[in-house]
Amino acid sequence: MMPQPARLFTSADAAPRAVRLWLLVVALMVIAMILVGGATRMTDSGLSITEWKPIHGAIPPLSVAEWQEEFDKYRQIPEYQLVNKGMSLDEFKVIFWWEWGHRQLGRLIGVAFALPLIGFWVAGMLPGRMKPLLLGLLALGGLQGAIGWWMVASGLVDRVDVSQYRLAVHLTMAFLILAGLVWALELARGRTREPATAAVRWMAGLILAVVFAQIFLGGLVAGLRAGWAYNTWPLLDGALVPQGLLIQSPWWINLFENPKTVQFDHRLIAYVLLALVIFHAVQTARVLPSKALPESRAARRATMLVALVVGQAVIGIAALVTVVPLSLGLAHQLGAAAVLWAATVHRLRLG
Repeated sequence: MMPQPARLFTSADAAPRAVRLWLLVVALMVIAMILVGGATRMTDSGLSITEWKPIHGAIPPLSVAEWQEEFDKYRQIPEYQLVNKGMSLDEFKVIFWWEWGHRQLGRLIGVAFALPLIGFWVAGMLPGRMKPLLLGLLALGGLQGAIGWWMVASGLVDRVDVSQYRLAVHLTMAFLILAGLVWALELARGRTREPATAAVRWMAGLILAVVFAQIFLGGLVAGLRAGWAYNTWPLLDGALVPQGLLIQSPWWINLFENPKTVQFDHRLIAYVLLALVIFHAVQTARVLPSKALPESRAARRATMLVALVVGQAVIGIAALVTVVPLSLGLAHQLGAAAVLWAATVHRLRLG
């Protein structure tokens, strides 16, 4: 028997419009942060600021002496000595501004989330069930700042770039925060749960989990520069399943440290995700419609997911074969945000 609709909140518990607008704006700011972070990575700007100053760091260099001081600090790390030796001060300023902008946007998001949260809480405008989630998101935001510095610190001593592990964690955390904001926004809207079988709900949850796995793999690809290493499709290094995927020992280390294996896995999970969303679209079209609900909203959302995943795959392939230009690299990250948003909303509305 098909379950009956139920609200995530009753209509009386839905948050005021101001709260909904606030959550939407912060979610869009997080997407902007993801894009700026991607640009910072792709322009090799992430190690240009070698200290973590959460408060004082909000003020950029204001004099020639201060710029020279920042540049001298950068010249002490391996990235400058082994990759950018001879860089001019003007060239350094370009990468500095990318990293400074990334950190500044993070600070701005923190303020844009925390201060209204306090105001809405004191004014009694937040439904009770939203409060634990919002406090959790506030904590995750603070943790994300610490993870960002933890990531940067990995590239300041013995490496010329940051650890791919830490980069993948930092990226995945950003998307986790985005998903949490989407969840909060759905609760604030008082959306209804839609009738769905356990199998449909389970598949929607699996799709969301695979999206997160793919995002983590994307972080590894970026950290290892695997997207620049093999730039043909559908073949990878001349084969659908190339040699050399498990050349490192122990074998499992290849999943995280072998650029060829990491790119192969990223492609493979993309195919798996595409197959899952196509199956789910067929599943919802066959299972959910009934006399009471001849046109399933879940089926329409599942079809939209197929379109978004196909679009994301096309962007990913285009970025790969053109050796990842900045524009397509950022478009690929934006596509990931769109897929995650849609998958999160879809799963939440199924209860």
